[in-house]
Amino acid sequence: MPSLADHLPQLAWRNSFAALGPSFYTPVTATPLQEAHWVGRNENLAKALGLPDHWWQEPAVLQALAGNLVLPGSQPLASVYSGHQFGVWAGQLGDGRALWLGEIDTPMGPQELQLKGAGATPYSRMGDGRAVLRSSIREFLCSEAMHGLGIPTTRALAMVGSPDKVLREELETAAVVTRVAPSFLRFGHFEHFAALGRHEELQQLADFAIAQHFPELLATPEGAERYLAMLGTVMQRTAYLLAQWQ
Repeated sequence: MPSLADHLPQLAWRNSFAALGPSFYTPVTATPLQEAHWVGRNENLAKALGLPDHWWQEPAVLQALAGNLVLPGSQPLASVYSGHQFGVWAGQLGDGRALWLGEIDTPMGPQELQLKGAGATPYSRMGDGRAVLRSSIREFLCSEAMHGLGIPTTRALAMVGSPDKVLREELETAAVVTRVAPSFLRFGHFEHFAALGRHEELQQLADFAIAQHFPELLATPEGAERYLAMLGTVMQRTAYLLAQWQ
């Protein structure tokens, strides 16, 4: 008898980040959610991504976006990064409640998919890796509102709820948001290897970022000039983003 997983739609995955190697991430299996159900589905975004019309009708898709199944071709992983929290250097952090599913080719260009709230990872520290329905609704609505205002942002493709309990200030119910972005690469990924003096991996990450996200810089001479050009581009885009936030 066919299983639910047999009905998962096939997507053309490009697991580019996974090609960087184990210094940059840890493969992780999501923690299953009980009685998963749809809370929100962004059908306009699904169409923009070129997902098939029957996408939402497949029960297996609900289970995959709850973390209960793995989409065929996906390589779920949690990445490591370092950075500051509350103005203080916190050292190693990482995807404590986010799970990178992979990258797909879309009419919008390459886009990465990520589950937020899919359970604990090696970088969760003392956390449970979960997200609650309350904050997940806020993220879903705010990210799409910012997109509507023309502000660069991650997008929300779907939100799945569950009666599973999550303890914050009080007991709340769990939720998982499927986020979409051209890249989930952070400043902290670079900070991690820079802080540890691991310059070979830092250079590997910079070369990856340029090839993936700044291909126009490949015309710049290799070496310091190219890396400075990337830094200048990132600074310019970040300044534009902050101005949009204001």
